Amino acid sequence: MLITGFAIATIINRDYTFILGYFVVGGWQVISMLVHVYYHSFTEKKGNRYIYHWITLISLVTMPVGSYLILLFTAPFMALFYTWLCFDEVRKMNQRPLALLK
Repeated sequence: MLITGFAIATIINRDYTFILGYFVVGGWQVISMLVHVYYHSFTEKKGNRYIYHWITLISLVTMPVGSYLILLFTAPFMALFYTWLCFDEVRKMNQRPLALLK
C-alpha cells in the first residue's frame, strides 16, 4: 500500500515524491527486520529472512560508496520480496495444528 500510495502521489503531484517513498518503505522494512532479529522470529540460519537480512545489511553499509544507485533499481523488487516473505510467515503462523503434522 505504501509503494502504491507514493506512486499515485508522484503521478498526481508530478514531482519526485517517489524518492520519499523509497525512504519510507525502506525505513519500514529496516524497522521490521530489527524487530524480527530482536524477537528471533523466523531468523534461522539459511532461511529466506536470514539471507534477506544480510543482503539488506550489506546494501545499507555500502550506500555511502555508491550502492544507492543499484538500490534505486533493486529496491522495488526487494520490497515486493519482503512483502511476500511476511505474508508467507503469517500463513505459517496461522496453520491449523493438524496441518503441521503433515
